Amino acid sequence: MLTDLAEEPLWGYAGRTLSGAVARTQGTGWLRVAAERPDKAHGKLWDGQKAAQELLPPVIPRPVLHDVHDWQAAEWAYRAELYQHTDATVISRSPVLEHDPALPEAWWTELRTALDSLAEASTERVAVREEYIRRAVPEYTGCDVGQIEWSTAHGDFHWSNLGGPDLTILDWEGWGQAPVGFDAAQLYLYSLHTPATAARIRQTLGHILDTPAARVAELTICAQVLQAADRTPFYKDLAGPVKEYLDATFERAK
Repeated sequence: MLTDLAEEPLWGYAGRTLSGAVARTQGTGWLRVAAERPDKAHGKLWDGQKAAQELLPPVIPRPVLHDVHDWQAAEWAYRAELYQHTDATVISRSPVLEHDPALPEAWWTELRTALDSLAEASTERVAVREEYIRRAVPEYTGCDVGQIEWSTAHGDFHWSNLGGPDLTILDWEGWGQAPVGFDAAQLYLYSLHTPATAARIRQTLGHILDTPAARVAELTICAQVLQAADRTPFYKDLAGPVKEYLDATFERAK
């Protein structure tokens, strides 16, 4: 039996999910309910959270998924996921960081450990398709893709999916294979408005970002930002710094 504790439940992107705190016999939990048309209630996004709980090592800090329940009603499929409640606070309401966060040293150490462990996890899931990379990167960045090296990534590793002061990584719907350094590149490029934090990311994750293999990851994130800049306000604001980074970092076709 669960009791609703959420005074203001949180709606997810496009109203697909509704989440909030609940009381249960074992203490406070967090309930997330996802809705989808029955013919789409399967696959990567639908099963990502459950697969993360089952397949990823516990050293990666994330809320424990205790239980999953599926049902259908009124021509919709629903999935309820009951999680461990966490006291972590989401670092930014926007995926793009606008103010330097006051994060303890341990947070940065945990970040490096988590991404290194995640990269080594084995999976056949795909977070970013090679077809998309080879089409979008030349179109939006003017750069050639070249060889792609792959590793496992969260796939949506931005500041709205990270909590503190103890590192907590949220929203595991889309995790899977991506170019090496994909999560590190996304976090870095989404921090370009805050130079001090961007520099700290480079310092902490330089063993990933400062390698030739991470080039494709950075170009892919740049392409994603520039592609969405005309329809998403925070991407529009980030497009200028991303273009400056491209000009300063990569050899682009004229």
